[in-house]
Amino acid sequence: MVNARKLPIGIQDFETIRTGGYVYVDKTELIYNLVQDGKTYFLSRPRRFGKSLLVSTLEAYFLGRKDLFAGLAIADKETEWAAYPVLKFSLAGGEFTQEGGLRMALQSCLSIFEETYGLPSDEPSLPVRFKNALRNAREKTGLRVAVLVDEYDNPLLKTLGTQPEQYAAQEQRNRELYKGFFAVLKDCDAYTRFVLFTGVTKFSKISIFSDLNQLQDISMDEDFAEICGITQKELERDFVPEIDAMAAENGMAREECLAKLKQLYDGYHFAKKSADIYNPFSLINAFKKRDFGKYWFGTGTPSFLVNRLNSVGFNPKQFSDGSLHTTAEEVSNYRPENPDIVPLLYQSGYLTIKGYEERRRRYTLGYPNDEVKYGFTESLAPVYLHNAQGRTGADIFAIDDAIEAGDTDILREQFTALFARLPYISAPDADRLLERDFQNVVYLTFLLLGQFVQVEQHSAKGRADCIVETECYVYIFEFKRDGSAEDALAQIEIQGYAVPYTSDIRTLVKIGVNFDSAERTITGWMVEKETK
Repeated sequence: MVNARKLPIGIQDFETIRTGGYVYVDKTELIYNLVQDGKTYFLSRPRRFGKSLLVSTLEAYFLGRKDLFAGLAIADKETEWAAYPVLKFSLAGGEFTQEGGLRMALQSCLSIFEETYGLPSDEPSLPVRFKNALRNAREKTGLRVAVLVDEYDNPLLKTLGTQPEQYAAQEQRNRELYKGFFAVLKDCDAYTRFVLFTGVTKFSKISIFSDLNQLQDISMDEDFAEICGITQKELERDFVPEIDAMAAENGMAREECLAKLKQLYDGYHFAKKSADIYNPFSLINAFKKRDFGKYWFGTGTPSFLVNRLNSVGFNPKQFSDGSLHTTAEEVSNYRPENPDIVPLLYQSGYLTIKGYEERRRRYTLGYPNDEVKYGFTESLAPVYLHNAQGRTGADIFAIDDAIEAGDTDILREQFTALFARLPYISAPDADRLLERDFQNVVYLTFLLLGQFVQVEQHSAKGRADCIVETECYVYIFEFKRDGSAEDALAQIEIQGYAVPYTSDIRTLVKIGVNFDSAERTITGWMVEKETK
């Protein structure tokens, strides 16, 4: 089966999409409003979320390419269509971990601009050359310049994966170069028509955010929350053939297919009052392949994020239990030296806004969708479950097979193996760290199982450690540390965790488990089965 329409996978050029007959989700009304409402902006969005396409669309707009906007919302609003000079800095690629890499990238962008408009380029100082280019373009064309900076933070993010000493030195050099270069814009208001910086993160110590006090951060602005990504309305309006084809390919009803797409790829919120936003990269790839895969997560390995989380002792359970809170000020800025990694996780797209409390002006963060939830958990598992070989997935499969088959002996073997990997820690807070690791094994194991079976931690009568439901079995687990399996099993009874399943025809399996800290292993495992 071949898609009847062309989908723009990996295409970030507006002209290519419009002239090549690719599907385009019309964002031009928001773009028009952005240009009319102000002049100098910063926008943060996760990778693969359409920032480069937004910049390319703005480039075509300021170049007066009216032909490319025929039939779009902006065509009925714009009357001028003047061809402004456009200076675009494309920083998505480059050798930024090497000395001089950022300088060469900036020089290249300036050279293209100077050549395009026939401007002199004999100034050795890069900041002065930048300012002269803006002034000369203004004088030569009689129009002010649109300055577009795509992925401004990429040169800084590239250094996060290098050795600490190399990172510190090169990141400082890149910061210093930025400090002198983009600070020029503060005194060039007379030469600029529009300025936009895009990126994943907002590095709080970069001078563009202190020197350019006119720079509006619209990353959490309700008016522009939908400027990147795809809303439910846009999905059902612009992708009808793709939805129907995917439903047919997977033997689903249309509404069932829509629900699955929503569960996997929807759920981003970039303002306190924002519509659900789908990840465009994952959604379009899913339509292309007609398969519910993990496309966005597969494009990058967040190894430095996982290592940072583990090094600061972050509890991964906070990602999904509703206890992760922040403020707009905290989540909008990122400092590499700050142990709080939550701002970077939010800006990178691993967390999103799940709620907002007006009185305390407090945001609740969590996973946006199942693609991110399970993809990120799979990355956490080898580190948090202390599996150097990275074979934790195989353990989960074995546990899943045992649960499906009702084999509690294999379950015990697998959990014993998982707990055996907990490291020995000789420190004043060793008991606290062991408790954290013990809880992480239980939490991450059952979270990963949620990909294959229904996992629920709450029952009508209380909160069990975990309840797992399959076609033939209902498992109720209770884990104790330095207690007894008898006490764990008794708690299931006392708290009434099994009451909601009294009339259930499936086999009910209650499992009480005790982990001994001194022995570093499971020393108690009691199973009680109730066959209906």
